[in-house]
Amino acid sequence: MAKDDKKDGWKEFFWNPRTREFCGRTASSWGLILLFYLAFYIFLAGLFTLTMYAMLQTLDDHKPTYQDRLSTPGMMIRPKGEQLEIDYTIDFTETWERYVGALNNFLSPYNDSVQAQKNYECKPDQYFIQEDSGSLKNFPKRSCQFNRSILEDCSGITDRYYGYNDGKPCIFIKLNRVIHLLPSADKNPPFVTCAAKADDSHKIGQLMYFPPNGTFNLMYYPYYGKKSQVNYSQPLVAIKFLNITMNEDVNVECKINANNIAVGSERDKFAGRISFKLRINSRF
Repeated sequence: MAKDDKKDGWKEFFWNPRTREFCGRTASSWGLILLFYLAFYIFLAGLFTLTMYAMLQTLDDHKPTYQDRLSTPGMMIRPKGEQLEIDYTIDFTETWERYVGALNNFLSPYNDSVQAQKNYECKPDQYFIQEDSGSLKNFPKRSCQFNRSILEDCSGITDRYYGYNDGKPCIFIKLNRVIHLLPSADKNPPFVTCAAKADDSHKIGQLMYFPPNGTFNLMYYPYYGKKSQVNYSQPLVAIKFLNITMNEDVNVECKINANNIAVGSERDKFAGRISFKLRINSRF
């Protein structure tokens, strides 16, 4: 008998024909609850939309409103190799062809004909400042030419193998892009220097830098961003190893030198520098 009463109680809870209640509430009560939650979620959606709209009004498509970055740009080499290790044997072309192919692809946007078509011939040794004129936005901004021929012996024009076939390889250095960075506080351009780490100092031999002195000309700065300078070409420095010791690992460190860029910091001791390993093997 108790079991039947319990069953009837559950049925009456879901639907009470006497009071016309469903789950303990009348139709009007359920209607008011649904109306409340509908209005509540519409309010939340409207508040979220209004907040997003107000935030988006503070953003600029061409430059960051707030910029949280290290004060020193990072550096990278090309070709990168695996884990920044470049290892090949001169007599086995298959060991260095991939490096040559990677450099061909990397340098193709720097062809003189491509640069002449897309970019502007700037006045060297000074910043190329392109400010807006009041409410008139100066977009798109022009970019300076960086012609492949500037790299001379490492351009791949006179030597299509970049020295890899005769044990005198070229390694390319580039600085990461940082919007509005002015790397020098005066007219002295930043420049790259490379050296072997302590234990390998006798192995590295003589180096040549292209452009001369390994400089990044000031005319390529400041950088205004990908949308503002759609054709921007990062300047490069090439280092040619002329007589490195064969059949041994040589650990090399390159760093940027500029009076407005600090090298290394407590946050990142590798800021403004890069280390890589180079090993050139001879068959005999």
